[in-house]
Amino acid sequence: MPKPKNPVFRENIYTFPNFLTFSRLLSAPVIGYLVLKSNHVWAASVFIYACLTDLLDGVIARKYGLQSIVGSVLDPMADKILMITLTGCLAWNGNLPLWIATIIFGRDFLLGLSAVYYRYVSLPPPKTMKRYWDFSIPSAEVHPTTISKYNTALQMGLITVSVLKPLLLQSLTVELQALALQAICGLEYTVAATTILSGLSYVFSKTAVKILSEEEIERRRLDQLKLVENSKQSRIDSCDEEKK
Repeated sequence: MPKPKNPVFRENIYTFPNFLTFSRLLSAPVIGYLVLKSNHVWAASVFIYACLTDLLDGVIARKYGLQSIVGSVLDPMADKILMITLTGCLAWNGNLPLWIATIIFGRDFLLGLSAVYYRYVSLPPPKTMKRYWDFSIPSAEVHPTTISKYNTALQMGLITVSVLKPLLLQSLTVELQALALQAICGLEYTVAATTILSGLSYVFSKTAVKILSEEEIERRRLDQLKLVENSKQSRIDSCDEEKK
């Protein structure tokens, strides 16, 4: 007899780390608006919050076993949306050179097209728009390359400096301002170089994107079911202990 088809595996995406990541997504347009309005204090404050969520969501997910495939996609997506939004806004008001913004935008645009392609080819049938945007259905994993991790840190450093620059420079002497601007210029060239290299690394890396096989998806489904059962059993044992 033919084996019954396995039900579509859906992850639990409603976890605290994912909520933190989603809040970082929502903070991007808020920070961008504050930057455009030259509200430097509030822009810096909300940006610091976004940086903290970027740190905490991964730590909490690893510590409490809340990693998810959607998290591996949503986390870098939130980082990129934040970076793209601030890059555009900072370039618009002159706090970031236009040529740097062009390099960053070009790389992220090409990577975005690649993500659209890999999501489509890896999505289990039927390939509908509803299922395409349902990220609780896993199909592929993204593994950042080493140079990409360095580039992300450098980009974040440059964006941080650019957001805080109006507040920092006004507290420095003229001589220190000149030194600070030279250091920022060096950071800009470093970010440009690593941005280009990181884009090339995704093209030539064989491990950056992994399309999940049916066996892997089934294994993840069984692992999640086991976690649910263990959680239920733990609650039952806890209730029994309280009754005693």
